[in-house]
Amino acid sequence: MTRPLSLALVQAPTAPSDDIGAFAAQLEQLTRIHRDTHLFVHPELHLTGLSEASPDETAERIEALAQPLDGPRDRALAELAGDLGRWLVPGSVYERGEDGRIYNTAVAYSPEGRRVASYRKVFPWRPYETVAAGSEFVVFDMTGFGRVGLSICYDAWFPESSRHLAWMGAELILNLVQTPTSDRAQEVTIAKANAIVNQVFVASVNAAAPNGLGRSLLADPQGRVRVESESSETAVLTDVIDLDEVAAVRRFGSGGVTRPWMQYEGEQSSLELPLYDGRISSGRWAPATDATAAEVSA
Repeated sequence: MTRPLSLALVQAPTAPSDDIGAFAAQLEQLTRIHRDTHLFVHPELHLTGLSEASPDETAERIEALAQPLDGPRDRALAELAGDLGRWLVPGSVYERGEDGRIYNTAVAYSPEGRRVASYRKVFPWRPYETVAAGSEFVVFDMTGFGRVGLSICYDAWFPESSRHLAWMGAELILNLVQTPTSDRAQEVTIAKANAIVNQVFVASVNAAAPNGLGRSLLADPQGRVRVESESSETAVLTDVIDLDEVAAVRRFGSGGVTRPWMQYEGEQSSLELPLYDGRISSGRWAPATDATAAEVSA
């Protein structure tokens, strides 16, 4: 392996509302157990503490939990990542945007104690989820490792989301989930499918009971499951992946055969896409590389 990345997928119930102290204590314990793990990933809305409540009660709690992106919660999480010297994705949080609306926003922090990415869920689970929808796909670079894309729960059901993250250069997609419903079975299949068709690693990290049905997993660029939970119990899934495997699979093909990212090399003409009022063309059909990273991320 030439770019090994050790990661821990923390399948856990939601933590007490914005109790960063309790979250920090739990994470510190995990880092003592998993001393060489670079990246810790938690489920969707992990720090909200929301449980079964009426719609009115839930709406009030969301209003109370929402903070500006650079608020006190953000500073505490950045400091925690810096103190522990780890890459940290603490799930998603309720963000109050400058426009006054509330978003379901995934955040990522570096071992230097900086927030390096924030992503607003583009596809909230309508009609049940009432937060505002984001409008941009987001990737970030883990210095010395590779590029990571952020995705939240229902986003995974829309192939455009994972496709765009892969096109932007993501080699690992983190899908943060809080699914307590029976369609978790379909989400497990979707995670593997998104890995296969985009030839990327996909980590689907669901909440544990009582907030989620668990069944978290990590799939490789050929859709093979590397590690998974088969229950809703609290669990920490750990693995070491080689991000160079993404380039290898794309070069030699899934199963040594299939190379979808090479489809539009050569003379094949553009394909009109009426659904999107757009097209696929050979000049655009290629994932980002280091040379194009700045342009794609802009």
